[in-house]
Amino acid sequence: SACTRSNSNRAAIGHLQRQRYGRLYPLLLVSTDGSTVRLRYGEPKRILMMPLDSNTLPEAERKARLRRQFPSKPKAKEEETFEGIDLDTYKKFWKK
Repeated sequence: SACTRSNSNRAAIGHLQRQRYGRLYPLLLVSTDGSTVRLRYGEPKRILMMPLDSNTLPEAERKARLRRQFPSKPKAKEEETFEGIDLDTYKKFWKK
């Protein structure tokens, strides 16, 4: 029987018999009900959380989650005025 060698020519002719990412990393998958499953994943992550379906939530909790996701715009601060400042106390810091 003929012996086949693995060299660069063989890899160029056909595809390699391996996965795209050879290493699988341990991952903790957390579902929406809080249950967890350990599995192997192609990217190095520690925890992967499943998305929560907002249609199953009560109305109050749904609005609270939307408020946390899209916070209101910060209020504009009032500008400081120099009317109440005595400029003679800072006269020593001015260059002549």
